[in-house]
Amino acid sequence: MQEKVSIIIPVYNAEKYIAHTIKSVQDQTYPDWELILVENGSTDGSKEVLKTFKDERIKIIEAGSNVGAARARNLGMEVAEGIYVGYLDADDVWRKDKLEKQIAFMKNKNAAFCFTGYEFGDESATPLGKIVKVPERLTYKQALGNTTIFTSTVLFDTRLISKDRLMMPDVKSEDSALWFRILRGGVIAQGLNENLVIYRRPGNSLSSNKLEAVKRIWNLYRKEEKLNVFVSAWHFMFWAIRAVLRRV
Repeated sequence: MQEKVSIIIPVYNAEKYIAHTIKSVQDQTYPDWELILVENGSTDGSKEVLKTFKDERIKIIEAGSNVGAARARNLGMEVAEGIYVGYLDADDVWRKDKLEKQIAFMKNKNAAFCFTGYEFGDESATPLGKIVKVPERLTYKQALGNTTIFTSTVLFDTRLISKDRLMMPDVKSEDSALWFRILRGGVIAQGLNENLVIYRRPGNSLSSNKLEAVKRIWNLYRKEEKLNVFVSAWHFMFWAIRAVLRRV
């Protein structure tokens, strides 16, 4: 018997991409899933695109206004019914065997927290040949200087990590803040080193703003993880090196 997977997507002004993203979920070889789309106060045609999908496995939640990615994901978490819970950004794309391979891997490893490899794609999510490989495992200390846990690759097993522990903090880089908090509690993240996700990189995306990314990560070390300046600088150095290497 298969266990249901809950997939949470915050949707904000994603009219250009969201249909492709949803279709990549519908094409999964693992069929027992629910897709929770949290419409986050979009001002484009995103809401109309969502309504064109007639699939009983798809749930649409309206946040009413732009409450931010963290709170939107938490709204999805509150209604999630799956044993496994994962995230997908509104402009990224899953390969069709992503869930099947990742869940089999998690069962084999008895993993509470799993992430996979991925590939950069262009505006149309056409793969660019730049594949990010991931380590077999990451502890808290290792993760502080390693940015390879990408949101759209992550799955959690809620039998091993309760849903209340998966609520994202309402801070910038909320996803990394959640990974750090889970790992700090003693969980080890298991890496499936297969390219199962396409990371679309529109030119105007938040992630493309390098200076903003630097500020977000530094603030995570100092304000959320309470690390002193010297320890923060040490981890930041490795974070920066790996971030550059991923993109060249």
